Amino acid sequence: MNLELYQEIALIQDVPKYEMYQGDIATLIDFIPHPDGGETGCILEVFNAVGESIKVITVPISAIKSLTRNDILTTRSLLTAS
Repeated sequence: MNLELYQEIALIQDVPKYEMYQGDIATLIDFIPHPDGGETGCILEVFNAVGESIKVITVPISAIKSLTRNDILTTRSLLTAS
Protein backbone atom coordinates (compact mmCIF):
# COMPACT_ATOMS: atom_id res chain seq x y z
CA MET A 1 0.00 0.00 0.00
CA ASN A 2 1.50 3.31 -1.08
CA LEU A 3 0.27 6.00 1.30
CA GLU A 4 1.40 9.61 1.02
CA LEU A 5 0.72 12.59 3.23
CA TYR A 6 -2.25 14.76 2.23
CA GLN A 7 -3.86 12.13 0.04
CA GLU A 8 -7.48 11.15 0.50
CA ILE A 9 -7.98 7.69 1.96
CA ALA A 10 -10.92 5.46 2.85
CA LEU A 11 -11.50 3.69 6.13
CA ILE A 12 -11.66 -0.08 5.75
CA GLN A 13 -13.13 -0.69 9.18
CA ASP A 14 -15.54 1.06 11.52
CA VAL A 15 -14.11 3.36 14.19
CA PRO A 16 -17.12 3.84 16.50
CA LYS A 17 -15.07 5.85 19.01
CA TYR A 18 -15.03 8.69 16.45
CA GLU A 19 -18.39 7.86 14.79
CA MET A 20 -16.51 7.00 11.59
CA TYR A 21 -17.39 4.01 9.44
CA GLN A 22 -15.99 1.76 6.74
CA GLY A 23 -15.99 3.67 3.47
CA ASP A 24 -15.75 7.14 5.03
CA ILE A 25 -13.19 9.38 3.31
CA ALA A 26 -10.53 11.43 5.12
CA THR A 27 -7.19 13.10 4.41
CA LEU A 28 -3.99 11.54 5.73
CA ILE A 29 -2.10 14.31 7.52
CA ASP A 30 0.62 12.45 9.45
CA PHE A 31 2.11 9.11 10.45
CA ILE A 32 2.87 8.45 14.11
CA PRO A 33 5.06 5.66 15.50
CA HIS A 34 3.65 3.38 18.16
CA PRO A 35 5.42 4.11 21.47
CA ASP A 36 6.14 0.41 22.07
CA GLY A 37 7.09 -0.53 18.50
CA GLY A 38 3.59 -1.69 17.52
CA GLU A 39 1.58 -0.72 14.47
CA THR A 40 2.12 2.73 12.98
CA GLY A 41 -0.73 5.16 13.52
CA CYS A 42 -2.21 7.68 11.10
CA ILE A 43 -3.66 11.08 11.86
CA LEU A 44 -6.61 11.84 9.60
CA GLU A 45 -8.54 15.04 9.00
CA VAL A 46 -12.21 14.55 8.18
CA PHE A 47 -14.14 17.04 6.06
CA ASN A 48 -17.85 17.34 5.35
CA ALA A 49 -19.19 17.30 1.78
CA VAL A 50 -18.65 21.05 1.34
CA GLY A 51 -15.02 20.96 2.46
CA GLU A 52 -15.31 22.12 6.07
CA SER A 53 -13.00 20.37 8.54
CA ILE A 54 -15.11 18.56 11.14
CA LYS A 55 -12.65 16.43 13.12
CA VAL A 56 -9.15 15.02 13.41
CA ILE A 57 -8.79 11.37 14.38
CA THR A 58 -6.05 8.80 14.92
CA VAL A 59 -6.32 5.24 13.57
CA PRO A 60 -3.92 2.34 12.97
CA ILE A 61 -2.47 2.19 9.48
CA SER A 62 -4.31 -1.12 8.93
CA ALA A 63 -7.63 0.77 9.17
CA ILE A 64 -7.12 2.77 5.95
CA LYS A 65 -6.53 2.28 2.24
CA SER A 66 -5.67 4.45 -0.72
CA LEU A 67 -8.53 5.39 -3.01
CA THR A 68 -8.55 3.72 -6.42
CA ARG A 69 -10.25 4.37 -9.73
CA ASN A 70 -12.69 1.56 -8.86
CA ASP A 71 -13.96 3.31 -5.70
CA ILE A 72 -17.27 5.19 -5.78
CA LEU A 73 -17.86 8.05 -3.35
CA THR A 74 -21.12 8.15 -1.39
CA THR A 75 -22.61 10.37 1.29
CA ARG A 76 -24.15 9.84 4.70
CA SER A 77 -25.51 12.31 7.21
CA LEU A 78 -23.56 13.24 10.33
CA LEU A 79 -26.91 13.46 12.12
CA THR A 80 -28.51 10.30 13.42
CA ALA A 81 -32.25 9.75 13.40
CA SER A 82 -33.92 10.14 16.78
